[in-house]
Amino acid sequence: MPGVSTFATMNINDDLVQRWWNLEAKLTERFGKKPDMEAILFLVGIQETGFMPAKITKEQKQDLMHVATCSLLSASGYYVLEGRDEEGWPHYKQVKELPILGLMEQENFLKDHILLYFGNQEF
Repeated sequence: MPGVSTFATMNINDDLVQRWWNLEAKLTERFGKKPDMEAILFLVGIQETGFMPAKITKEQKQDLMHVATCSLLSASGYYVLEGRDEEGWPHYKQVKELPILGLMEQENFLKDHILLYFGNQEF
């Protein structure tokens, strides 16, 4: 029954889309601008590090997004926090192989982890 599998996948994706739109709406209300994926990862990185300089370099922004990704995926056991360095930056170790996914599936995988993160933060 190929239709059942496709329908189930569509329902899961529809739920993800709706939950994502709800998060975007909350973030838009909070910050006055609809965030893209990069901005959301940046926000999570700031939340996880507490790093808030007056001026941020491109490299620092990338580092914050990397911390965010590791932190998000640690909820599913892909990364573990090893500790923090002398500047307070968290360092993660990958402990499980990431799934091989197409671009859309990768985006949905990350969105699902972002939604879990914000749900746990009671945002």
